[in-house]
Amino acid sequence: MDRTGTRRGPLPADIAAKKRLGDLTDPGVERRDCHVEEAILSRRSVRAFLPDPVPAPLLRRLLEVARWAPSGSNIQPWKIHVLTGASQARLSEALFAAMRNKEPREMEYHYYAPVWREPFLARRRACGFGLYGAMGIACEDTAARSAAFARNYAFFDAPAAMLFWIASDLEHGSWMDYGMFIHSLALAARGFGLATIAQGALGAYPHVAHRLFGVGPDFKLIGGMSLGWADPDAPVNAFQPDRLAVDDFTTWLD
Repeated sequence: MDRTGTRRGPLPADIAAKKRLGDLTDPGVERRDCHVEEAILSRRSVRAFLPDPVPAPLLRRLLEVARWAPSGSNIQPWKIHVLTGASQARLSEALFAAMRNKEPREMEYHYYAPVWREPFLARRRACGFGLYGAMGIACEDTAARSAAFARNYAFFDAPAAMLFWIASDLEHGSWMDYGMFIHSLALAARGFGLATIAQGALGAYPHVAHRLFGVGPDFKLIGGMSLGWADPDAPVNAFQPDRLAVDDFTTWLD
């Protein structure tokens, strides 16, 4: 502090957190006593939600928290559409129509490499086989697998969803920043007992969302997220893919 008692320079982290907490919207829902480790370890991609609505103040609260995610030069590249009720239903109907009409399913960027190779191919297959196995779907049952994938367009019955857009001229660093924003959003949701699933599939028919919501070519659709309360009785929600051991991906250097 200077001679007038005014603090100079950045606030200590604990003081900054208390100040920011005081500025947040009252979500109308009690926040759990959830350590950040618990939030990370309990987060999973949920594919069956209860119909109970998520209060609008809680959705705002989650975004107020996630906006503190870091970004290079603080450019904050996120642009979000929050969908509930009629807007969510309109997008769902339009996506199913695009699928039935065999419209081009082509994302506005390459999520995966054009050719799968090991060890990534084996991990992808293990995840897919485990997921469909949890739903009781045989690997060779292509119709059932297609129907299960299409559940993305019903938001897995979640009562709320978000779409993630990014300015078309931004580069890889900003896309990495966006990933931190999305993860922050998912972890903030865990603090209130909410479940989420980040969905690249919601970006599979980008022309649909561009048209419905009047977004021009200056933005690309990354994908979206469904949010709500997990259905505890749905077998698919028990599925959790394995993770590599730390020493499988880490080199320790002296």
